[in-house]
Amino acid sequence: MKTAILKTPLGLAEIKGDEEGISEIKILEEQKETSVNIPEVLAPAVRQLNEYFAGQRQHFSLKLNPSGTEFQKKVWKALQAISFGKTMSYLELSKQLGDIKAIRAVASANGKNPLWIVVPCHRVIGSNGSLTGYAGGIHRKKWLLEHENPPVQQSLF
Repeated sequence: MKTAILKTPLGLAEIKGDEEGISEIKILEEQKETSVNIPEVLAPAVRQLNEYFAGQRQHFSLKLNPSGTEFQKKVWKALQAISFGKTMSYLELSKQLGDIKAIRAVASANGKNPLWIVVPCHRVIGSNGSLTGYAGGIHRKKWLLEHENPPVQQSLF
C-alpha cells in the first residue's frame, strides 16, 4: 500500500492505494510532512485533487478500491452520481436506493465513506437543507459546497 500526503486548502489529505486502486483519501487532524515524491499509482489522485481545489475539475476519473460492505459500496456508488454543485438529502438518497426506511443505514454508510471528496459525501444534506453530519467537520463541508457552488455576485445597478 502506497501513501501520499497532500496539502489542501482544508488541511492535509492522506491518500492510500496500490495497483488495485485508491482505497482511502482522508483529511488529517495531525501534522505530517507533505510528500515530495508521489508514488506513481497515486499521482493521478494527487493531480486530480489539486485540479479540483484549483477549480479546474468537477469529476474524478480514478480507479477506486475502497473497503466496505456491499451496502456501503452501493451507497458510495450512488454518491458519485450526485453532480458537482448539487446536493441531495439523506431521505432522497434512501429513496433513490429503493428503501426509504434505510435512511439511518444510508447516513451511516455516508459517514464511513473512505474516499474524501472523490466520493462526494459532502453533497448530502438534511431534508431541511441543514449541513448535518460530516466526518471532516461541518466547516469543511460548508467550504466544499461553497467551492462547488459559489454565490453569484449581485449587481448593484
